[in-house]
Amino acid sequence: MVDTHGAETSTAIRLRRLRGQALKPPIYYGEHAELQGDVILDCGWGRLLFGQTFEKAEPLIEAIRAEAADTRDIAFYIRNPHVVLAVAPQELFLDPSHTYRLDLTTYAPDHGQLRSFSVRRLASSSDAEGMRLIYAQRGMVPIPREFLADSARHAALTYLVAVEHGTGKVIGTVTGVDHQRVFDDPERGSSLWCLAVDPNAASPGVGEALVRRLAEHLQARGAAYMDLSVMHDNEQAIALYDKLGFFRVPFFALKRKNTINEPLFIGPRDDAQLNPYARIIVDEARRRGVHVEVTDAASGMFRLTHGGRSIHCRESLSELTTAVAMSICDDKSLTRRVVSNANISVPEQIDATGDLDAFLKQHGAVVVKPARGEQGNGVAVGLQTREAVDRALQEARRYCDQVLIERCVEGEDLRLVVIDYKVVAAATRRPPQILGDGHTSVRELIERQSRRRQAATGGESSIPIDSETERCIAEAGYTLDDVPPKGALFAVRKAVNLHTGGTIHDVTDEVHPELVNAAVAAARAINIPVVGIDFMVRSVSQPDYVFIEANERVGLANHEPHPTAERFVDLLFPLSIPAPQRSG
Repeated sequence: MVDTHGAETSTAIRLRRLRGQALKPPIYYGEHAELQGDVILDCGWGRLLFGQTFEKAEPLIEAIRAEAADTRDIAFYIRNPHVVLAVAPQELFLDPSHTYRLDLTTYAPDHGQLRSFSVRRLASSSDAEGMRLIYAQRGMVPIPREFLADSARHAALTYLVAVEHGTGKVIGTVTGVDHQRVFDDPERGSSLWCLAVDPNAASPGVGEALVRRLAEHLQARGAAYMDLSVMHDNEQAIALYDKLGFFRVPFFALKRKNTINEPLFIGPRDDAQLNPYARIIVDEARRRGVHVEVTDAASGMFRLTHGGRSIHCRESLSELTTAVAMSICDDKSLTRRVVSNANISVPEQIDATGDLDAFLKQHGAVVVKPARGEQGNGVAVGLQTREAVDRALQEARRYCDQVLIERCVEGEDLRLVVIDYKVVAAATRRPPQILGDGHTSVRELIERQSRRRQAATGGESSIPIDSETERCIAEAGYTLDDVPPKGALFAVRKAVNLHTGGTIHDVTDEVHPELVNAAVAAARAINIPVVGIDFMVRSVSQPDYVFIEANERVGLANHEPHPTAERFVDLLFPLSIPAPQRSG
């Protein structure tokens, strides 16, 4: 390590003096035993190379070259990073991240908040699977199951998970590295890695609680400080670290130019403005060697070309979807008739010119929605009075002159993604909820939850504060300016659309075969190769359902880690599928 003037730090001097004396044998798992003599820690997602323990650039570069496939090695605390880069500029790059430090000698724990979750050590295989799922949702390199199951590897590693009360679901995770247990670090350092929170977590403060608990754990072990690396433009994370008392330190990391790190070193691309639903397809296409031309980033439009075949797309809507199929999906009353003729179960429905009072009396609660529209605009759910219906009709007519009224079906909202007439992913969708803390208003709780949803979806999801939100809040017994008591959990909208703050929960492995068959039958009735089929179901594990609607431009990014983008590109360009998979 060097300071800003290039002078060697006391740490580097002490480490050089200790080399061959106090340093333990390197913590290194795997092949390339010839690299012994410098400190390398396997973290599962890749290796952490402690740059301050390497005297020369060449051994460090050779160590980085030994990076395994589908992993991400990080060389941290690099002395003279400009010198190392000069030796291998085609292979390495300087990570565009800042290093932040928390002084654990002065850090004061905060035990003042009661939360709807607890933070503890990784304790079971189900904890490990929850952790791996969050990694997948966040686009992070997964840790192999066998690595997490090998407790002997964890002497220097600490895995913490945030677990939701009641459900036992893992909603956050963080990893700590104790440098003293790796190489008798004379500065008694430690570091934080892989902080990740479930993008659908309703509870606030998960990330902060994980950081605090890890700091307390490492402090109790005698660590003097805890460092972390954060992307320079991750403003939300940096704001959290500033709040907790972290400060910038001038240490740097080097990484290898591999496909995982590609977005960090290739510089600006023409798809910088693409939303997550277009980007997931574009990224998969590029991985296949399919040429990508972004034709209108703001609307998510791009052209894919491979082997003489060229297809224009708008997110998951491609030229393979006919205008007829698209018009069927666009008109909800027509969609209902088409799938009903294919013996798909549909709810009772009238238009706004029908006998609303009789329909409301018959069914007790109804749904009002524009016949045309998307992203949940103008949709009101669970209306029980004529006054509420009239207000909802007025709002729905802002989006379409024709408005539909349907029987409100109780149950779970299930989205099934059908690609090439096969279900590739399924998820339940839930309305946005807030959790009272006893001192924050409903309005501020909604704004906080909305910011979290925006951060988790690249700005695609937020909770509007409008008449529908106010109606749902009133049904829960509050106004926007009321302060709900601690622990009060309630929905602030009834519609589950993700663009208006709803959350999504994977159930692909739990869906009853009859629901899968019905979704495929609906797609075939519409004659649409890529579609999101929405059902209301009593339970995803039971065969009963009612068809709600079909979405011709389904958001594939909402269903990671399932291979929705892969199957989409398979459909468009079958010859881009690797040969062993095609023959299989």
